[in-house]
Amino acid sequence: MGFSTNLQGRSAHEALLLRQDAELRLLETMKRCMILKVKCDREYAVALSAAVTQGLKIDRSDELSGSLVVSAWRSMMEEFENSSKLIKQNADNIESKTLDALNTMYAEKRKARKQYQEEHTRISHQFTHLSEDVARKKGEYQKYLELYKLMRSRFEEHYVKSGRGGRKLDEVRDKYQKACRKLHLTHNEYVLLLCEAAEFEKDFRTVLLPGLLEYQQSVQEGFVLTWRQLLQDLAHFSDFTSDKYKDIHKRIDSSLDSIKHTEEYNDFTEKHKTSPTEAVKFSFDESLTEENAGKLLPNQLTVDNLTVEWLRTKLSDLETNIKDIQEKKTNFSSQNQEILHNGKSSTNDISASKTSLVDTSKKELNELKCQERKMLKQTELIKCALNELGCEEVPSGCDLSIDNQPFVNSNSSEQGDGTEPSLIKRALGHQKIVNLLKKPFRRKSEPSSPVAPPRTKGRRESTPHSDGSDPVALSTNKTLMDEEWFHGVLPREEVVRLLTQEGDFLVRETTRNDECQTVLSVCWGGHKHFIVQTTAEGLYRFEGPAFPSIRELILYQFSSGLAVTGRSGAILHKPIPRERWELNNDDVILLDKIGRGNFGDVYKAQLKSSNQEVAVKTCRVTLPEEHKKKFLQEGRILKQYDHPNIVKLIGICVQKQPIMIVMELVPGGSLLTYLRKNAAILTEGQLMNMCLDASAGMRYLESKNCIHRDLAARNCLVGYTNTVKISDFGMSREEEEYIVSDGMKQIPIKWTAPEALNFGMRFPRIICQKCFLF
Repeated sequence: MGFSTNLQGRSAHEALLLRQDAELRLLETMKRCMILKVKCDREYAVALSAAVTQGLKIDRSDELSGSLVVSAWRSMMEEFENSSKLIKQNADNIESKTLDALNTMYAEKRKARKQYQEEHTRISHQFTHLSEDVARKKGEYQKYLELYKLMRSRFEEHYVKSGRGGRKLDEVRDKYQKACRKLHLTHNEYVLLLCEAAEFEKDFRTVLLPGLLEYQQSVQEGFVLTWRQLLQDLAHFSDFTSDKYKDIHKRIDSSLDSIKHTEEYNDFTEKHKTSPTEAVKFSFDESLTEENAGKLLPNQLTVDNLTVEWLRTKLSDLETNIKDIQEKKTNFSSQNQEILHNGKSSTNDISASKTSLVDTSKKELNELKCQERKMLKQTELIKCALNELGCEEVPSGCDLSIDNQPFVNSNSSEQGDGTEPSLIKRALGHQKIVNLLKKPFRRKSEPSSPVAPPRTKGRRESTPHSDGSDPVALSTNKTLMDEEWFHGVLPREEVVRLLTQEGDFLVRETTRNDECQTVLSVCWGGHKHFIVQTTAEGLYRFEGPAFPSIRELILYQFSSGLAVTGRSGAILHKPIPRERWELNNDDVILLDKIGRGNFGDVYKAQLKSSNQEVAVKTCRVTLPEEHKKKFLQEGRILKQYDHPNIVKLIGICVQKQPIMIVMELVPGGSLLTYLRKNAAILTEGQLMNMCLDASAGMRYLESKNCIHRDLAARNCLVGYTNTVKISDFGMSREEEEYIVSDGMKQIPIKWTAPEALNFGMRFPRIICQKCFLF
C-alpha cells in the first residue's frame, strides 16, 4: 500500500496532515519526558552518591578491622558509586545526543509537513487556476463572438447603405477586421488552453499528485527510521545491565525491533483509504461555433492570415521551452546517477540525506516530464494545423473580398450592387481596356526553359471535349477569361464537384488579404489548390520557369506533363471546361433592386446579348462557403427542370463576385402579395386555376423526385395571365424520401401535409414527395 495510489482524495490529504500534527505532538511529549528523565537520573545519581558517602561513614574503630562484612559493604558502596557515575554519564549522553537528535527531527518533520502542504496547495492552485482560465477564456470567446457579430452586421448594413466606398465604410471594415482577428486569436488561445488544462489535469492525477504523495511517504518513512534509532539510543542509555533491567530492556528491544518503517502506516492507510481522483474532462463548448463563427471548428486550430504568424511564434516558443526542459531533465538524471554512485561507493547503504536528495530530484524530474508532455501535445496540435495547409496559400480569416472590387484587375472585377448603372458601365470599360493592354504582351515563342520530356498517351489524349474543340489550343486571340477552363470565382465546393478524375484541372480566382489571386485546382490524390506565384519582374510561375501570362503558364504546365510542384506530384491531364449554363457576369446588367432573399438581394436585370429582362439573385460576398454552396444548390436544381409552372433558370454567373443566379422575370411578384392586393377582384375560377397551376408544378417536381420543403404562397410567383410558377428552391432536396426528426426542423408547418405533421412532430418519420402535393 502506498500514499500515491490510496491517498489522492481530499479527505486523505486532510488525514495525512492531521497524522503529521499528531506525530509532532508525540515528539513534544517525548521531549518533555526525556528532559524529566535526565533530571531524575541526575538527581538519582546525586542521591545515590550521597547514600554511598553516608554508607562509607562506618565506624573506624578497630573493632571492625578485618571484617568481611565491612569489606563487602565497602565494595558494595564502591560499586554503587560506579553506578552513580554511570547513571550520570548516561543522563549526559541522553541530553547531549538523544535530545539534540529529537530536536533536529522535530524541526525537519515540521519543515516536511509545511513543504508537503505548500506543494500540494501549489499544484492544486495550478489546476484551479487553469480551470478558471478556461472559464475566463470561454467568457472572452463569447464576448468577442458577440462583438464579431455586431461588427459584421454593421459592416453589411453600411455596405448596403453606402455602396462600395466611403470613409465610414472603411472605419466599419477596420473594426470588423479587428473583431474578427480578436475572435480568431481568442479561439486559438481557448483551444490551446483546453489542451494545456487537459494535459495538466491528466498529469495532476497520474504524475504530480502521486509523485508528491510518493515523495511524502518516502520522507515520513525516513523519519520513522530516525525515530527508531532515537528510541534505541534512549533505551541503550537507560540499560543498567541488571537481570531485572535486562528483562525490561529485552521487552523494550523486542518492542523496538518490531518497528518496521515499511509497515508503519499500513493501518493508517487502510483506515483512510479513498478512491483515486476521477478524471475531469475538458471539452470544447461547441455552442461557441454554432452561430456565425465562420471557419472556426471545435478542437481545431484555425490557420489563416489572422493567426498564422501567431501560431508560428507560439510554435517557436514551445520548441525553445521543450529544449530547455530536456536539458534540465538530462542534468537531473546525471545528478541522480552521481548521488547513487557516490552513496554506494562510500557505504553499503545510501544515507537518508542522499535518499532524500534522490527523491526530491525524482519529483522535480516528473514535473519536468509533465511540462514537456504538455508542450509536446500543443506543439503537435500546432504542427498538424500548419501542415494541413499543404501547397495552398494561407486562407483568409476574415473574408472581405467585397471591399476589393473597385481595385483588382479585370480578371477579378465584380458587378456592383445594381443601384448605380454608371458604376457597372465603368467596370465594363475597365475590363475592355485591360484586355487591350494585354494583347501586345503575348508570347511570340516558347519559354527559355529546359525541353520537357515527351508525354505518353494518357487519359488527356483519349478524352474528347463536349464541344468538340480543344479548350487548351494555343490560340493567341484568347485571354485567360476567354478560356473554357477558367471558372472565375467558382466556390471550392463546386470545384470539388467538377474535378472527379486524376489529372482533371481548372483555373479560378479567389480573394485573400485584400488581394485577388489566381488558383490552379487539380484532382491528384485528392483535390489540391495551387496559388499562381508572381515574381519581382511581374512574371508568373509555380516551381518551374516563369511566364508573362497565367494562360501561358497553364498551357506550358499542361503540355510539358511536368508536376506542378515536386511535393504534390500533381500532373495536368484534362482541363475541365465551364458548364454550359455558366454565364459571364459582364453579360448581365443589373437594373433595379426588387427584393431581398436569404443569401442576398434580388435585382431586375437585362442580358446584353438579347436585351431580355431577367431576375437575378445575388449571393453576398461575406457569406461563409457553406451558404454559398446552398445558394448554388438552387441553381443546380432549377437547371434540370422545364415546366410552365416552374420558374425557368437561364444561367449562373460565377466568373466574378458576386455569384448570381439568373432566372426568368415573373412580373406579377409573389403569390402572397398578389392575393392580398387583389383579393376583392379575383374570381373563384381564377383562384382555382392558380391552385391547379401550383399542383401541376408540384406534380412535375414529384415526377423528378424533388421535395421542395418550403412550398408557401410567398415562394410562388404570378406571371402573365395569372399563371402561378413555383420558385425558391433553396430548401429543396432531390430524394425519393427523407427522414424528418427533432420537431420537423425547417419544415413550414402552415403548408405541411397532415400525415407529415402527425408523425414528424413526435418521432422520426420517412416522408415522400406526395406529402407536398397536399
